[in-house]
Amino acid sequence: MASSLVRDNPLLLPLNGDKTVYDGFITVQCFLICLYCFCRLHCCWQLKHLLRGYEHIVKQVNSTLFRVSLQEVCLKSFPERHSIPPPQYYSQLISEMEALGWSKLLFLDPEFQTLRLKAEDSSGRQHILTVKLKSKHPAEAPECSADLPVPLVTTWTPQSTLEQLYSQFLLVLDSLTKFWDMLDEIDSKTWILEPEKPSRSDTMRRIAIGNNVSIKVEVDPRHPEMLPDCCLLGAEHVVSPLRNKLNANMHLWNPDSSVLNNLRDVLEIEFPSPATHEKSSFSMECGICYSYRLEASIPDQVCNDPRCGQPFHQACLYEWLRALPSSRQSFSIVFGDCPYCSKPITVKMAAQKS
Repeated sequence: MASSLVRDNPLLLPLNGDKTVYDGFITVQCFLICLYCFCRLHCCWQLKHLLRGYEHIVKQVNSTLFRVSLQEVCLKSFPERHSIPPPQYYSQLISEMEALGWSKLLFLDPEFQTLRLKAEDSSGRQHILTVKLKSKHPAEAPECSADLPVPLVTTWTPQSTLEQLYSQFLLVLDSLTKFWDMLDEIDSKTWILEPEKPSRSDTMRRIAIGNNVSIKVEVDPRHPEMLPDCCLLGAEHVVSPLRNKLNANMHLWNPDSSVLNNLRDVLEIEFPSPATHEKSSFSMECGICYSYRLEASIPDQVCNDPRCGQPFHQACLYEWLRALPSSRQSFSIVFGDCPYCSKPITVKMAAQKS
């Protein structure tokens, strides 16, 4: 950090061995600032007018703030004068960050209004809390967001602090630990077809069972141990026996076991895993557009004839059948012939985009 600081500001020189005290000049938005120990500023009258009332804030900035580049901290992209928060805003923020711990800070924007704080749940997973402070902080509640499967609900009063907000976030993470444990086991021991790159907010997994056969499960983040919503996808002659097992063995679901183990017991199958199969075995291209992924979707319509079994994207098959004079439609279902084997095939009408 110190080396990049001096490289970017050649007129700034360290005064001690720890490189926490500097003397020299930095340039901020065409203003040349004379800086010493972060407590004395000498500059043109325009910048003095801009910084009026903020002098004591500079004195509070210490070596800890070197974690954020000086170009960001020292007014590199200062907003218009009328939008600058009052001086006590910065004093309050620095005090709160010192109480919370600077080690938890991942990012601080040049306006000192958007923070990203890192946190870790009880299983060691890393999470990020984004906090957008209002100019009247702490009188106004900040906006908080995180990659979670449930809404992030926090309480805030004019007496609240970032440390208290962070503690609330940790409690939310703890309440979701079992949910993430369940999905992490599925992700590591099965082949996930959708979503392509699951995030911590995703509650759905489409798990490969075999060639053009999969199950889509929707896990409740508040009750991850309960039976999830399940939808079997694939040719009917393959899916039907699995659906029958699911219905017949539903009573065997054990809330004390994981989702993956329960699915194995209820469906009476072993899921293909990265240890036993290549993902290419389940990534067959659409028989119409000849691609695997069409935007965010993968082929999920399969010809029911056992001798064919060709997969298609729902949108591709719908457009294909709709263009054929021999196809017919009843409500939201289109009936027609498979583009490969000419056997009967059906597809639901593509969802209309709003």
